[in-house]
Amino acid sequence: MAIIVDDTKDSLATRGLAETSGRSRFTLSDRGHIIEARGITKHYDGFSLQDVSFAVDEGEIVGFVGQNGAGKSTTIKALLGLIALDGGEARVLGMPSHALSRPERAEVKERVGVVFDTVSMPGHLRVVDVGRVFAHAYRTWDQRGFERLTHEFELAGSKQVKDLSRGMGMKLSLACALSHDARVLILDEATAGLDPMARDELLDRLRDFVAEPGRAIFMSSHITSDLERIADRVLCIDAGRIVFDLAKDEITDEMGIARCRVADFERVAASGLIPERELRYRKHDYGIDVLVPDRFTFAERFPEIPVDRMAIDDYLTLTLKGGVR
Repeated sequence: MAIIVDDTKDSLATRGLAETSGRSRFTLSDRGHIIEARGITKHYDGFSLQDVSFAVDEGEIVGFVGQNGAGKSTTIKALLGLIALDGGEARVLGMPSHALSRPERAEVKERVGVVFDTVSMPGHLRVVDVGRVFAHAYRTWDQRGFERLTHEFELAGSKQVKDLSRGMGMKLSLACALSHDARVLILDEATAGLDPMARDELLDRLRDFVAEPGRAIFMSSHITSDLERIADRVLCIDAGRIVFDLAKDEITDEMGIARCRVADFERVAASGLIPERELRYRKHDYGIDVLVPDRFTFAERFPEIPVDRMAIDDYLTLTLKGGVR
């Protein structure tokens, strides 16, 4: 999380979320989206983010997944207005992420908590110093809340940022993100480096955060078991394009993996139960795994073929790397 001190800090002290001298651009879209990407496009040498569109609504936790280099971090930078776009528009809390006035940028900064995959605070700062610096950067800074979180995260106030492990650095970034009255959390691999108990604690805090009205979370993660626990939806990007946007329960509660022998696979393919264009599979030494859209219907049709509950990791593998009939 970058430390940014803005001299407009006090200019918005009496401004509400949707009111500034009788008018404001800081309002949700007609559809009420907390985060919205509309065809965002960004070209680099060797990589392009291509027509990326999605939305995150109030009360949602959306998990953002994909392979390394697929475009997750670029998308997050676009949402935060950190890169210039070649096309499309990104909006957070109804505000365009680009072409904002200084007061609007300051208000967005107050309302959005961000955690990147690396700690971007000066290494010489002690944990206690970080709280003091952020108190000057955010008019809504909650020093007591920050101190409580650092205590609960077992972050010693005298410890310097450069001496923190990756996991402890993530905890410090999270403590900052949760201490300035944010309405939106945008997290880039925030659970990376945390031990299982610390991850459990963090996931509980994220649930508590999003339970408050007007809040939402957008989080990229390679730890898909975390998303299985708390995400409402799973959004996947590959080679700069959105591949799927599905309710998490549709993946984990409805879909399945059929563990087929070669003969089983041919029967399944010929049955028409799974449309040919949707038949995805992966061969291995012991047989063929088949993506099943409805494991309960499949089990009724083929009771002799084992079919397991789908995990997000399995769905990613079959979708991105599986064969197509």
